[in-house]
Amino acid sequence: MLCLPRASLLAALALLVAPAARADAPPSDGARWWKHVEFLARDALQGRETGSKGYREAAAYVAEQLAAAGVKPGAGESYLQEVELQSRRLVEERSRLALVRGGKEVPLTLGQDALLSSRVGEPGPVDAPMVFVGYGLSIPEAGHDDLAGVDLKGKIAVILQGGPEKIPGALRAHHGSTAERVKVLKQAGAVGLVTVQNPKLVEVPWERTAGARKQPSMMFADASLNEDQGLKVTVTVNMAHAQKLFVGAPHTYEALVALANADKPLPKFELPARLKAELAFETAPVKAANVVGVLPGSDPMLAREYVVISAHLDHVGVGEPVKGDRIYNGAMDNASGVAAVLEVARALQASETKPKRSVLFALVAGEEKGLLGAKYFAARPTVPASSLVADLNLDMFLPLTAFTHVVAYGLEESTLAEPLRQVAAAHGVKVQADPRPHRMGFVRSDQYAFIREGVPALAFKFGSEPGSKEERLQLRWYREHYHAPSDDLSQPVSKEGAAKFVRMLADLTRAVTDAPERPRWNESSFFRRFAKGAGQGAEGVQP
Repeated sequence: MLCLPRASLLAALALLVAPAARADAPPSDGARWWKHVEFLARDALQGRETGSKGYREAAAYVAEQLAAAGVKPGAGESYLQEVELQSRRLVEERSRLALVRGGKEVPLTLGQDALLSSRVGEPGPVDAPMVFVGYGLSIPEAGHDDLAGVDLKGKIAVILQGGPEKIPGALRAHHGSTAERVKVLKQAGAVGLVTVQNPKLVEVPWERTAGARKQPSMMFADASLNEDQGLKVTVTVNMAHAQKLFVGAPHTYEALVALANADKPLPKFELPARLKAELAFETAPVKAANVVGVLPGSDPMLAREYVVISAHLDHVGVGEPVKGDRIYNGAMDNASGVAAVLEVARALQASETKPKRSVLFALVAGEEKGLLGAKYFAARPTVPASSLVADLNLDMFLPLTAFTHVVAYGLEESTLAEPLRQVAAAHGVKVQADPRPHRMGFVRSDQYAFIREGVPALAFKFGSEPGSKEERLQLRWYREHYHAPSDDLSQPVSKEGAAKFVRMLADLTRAVTDAPERPRWNESSFFRRFAKGAGQGAEGVQP
């Protein structure tokens, strides 16, 4: 893929955005949306890291905007649902990583050869043999099990990033999530996990990924909520140095990547080396808050049910400088989504007829730390769990161009697809399924927390025609701006495209809130198993 310098990308963006300014929405709609983005992504908020002063200022702003729009507090008498967390930072000066081959230690340089996870791992020493187990996926529903017949007890599983193409993207993404991987590896007796990058699937340059390692991870202070703990060590290996793991092995790194890219079965074999590591962490308590507002429904019965519109409020804060800039503003990720939620709230409250079901607006913390705020809200909602009927999630919806296509994550999974298709058609927008399921987008944002609690959900991004200049622009954005300081207010965006998206989302929300029946998982959906008596037990819930 061609990677343009930033100046070239900005020029390309400007050319694509400019024509839309003459056609789409009234400028005031886009200007209102952009005003929220400007506040949330300004340098003064220092990248809105969960629990930081900048995050608290962002939360206060969002609460004020909801109140000004006439939206009521959604966490009792407050807009804030407090979440107790713990930060954990790897102390590299007291940590180390090495391969032991033939009795000799071969040190691996942290940040250059590999990364040690500060989230999934335990303090202290690790010394264990390694076994390559393909993708490390155990998916009974698809008849696929990379761990079958492999002795992993007391060993470290080495896997290649990705999964078989024959397995549906959402199912592969679910089983490839950190929590599911840790669960099956623990059941197999493994003590650690090493993930080797596949160049075809890498989104962010290694230099940027390595720089982010110095930022703290976070987990719940309540250990019972942490689903991804239990392995002693978790490592990500730089693809440029991955062959170091496979010296003397039956297969080279390059050969394994070639098999994966040809969608051929991957072998399983023991590696002729042990992994030796020492991990040391610094921990600290963190207080954060989800911002929750509610627009009560107008129907006496349906108002007892809630449609959630969610977006994460946090970003990654201040990190390693890139071209002298240390502030990771997160304009697209995800000030844009929060701004859209605020504008949908304003539009619904201002409408002459109010939605029949109630609408919960959830601007959540800790998405960048593992969907923490959304997991907390979905597990401990501020309304009865049985009354949550749907989640519509926004995360970095990328209004870079005119709004002509919408990608809907979860399109094939529930009855939410039908109202989306109808509303999108009315706006002249083409609906698309996830065009790049290998990115695992279905489980990488806050909708997944609701899905795991049985709530049908969709998440959205601007789409494009395959091979178009719009698609190339979106792909370049990921390469150059995703989790980078350049995701700031200087990048051209389509305010008119964003305003049109907000109008479509408001209409979709109305379609879901006013439908006679609550959304359901499709009979064929794997995620239907998470439903917890949907359609039953909502009686007595008060808006």
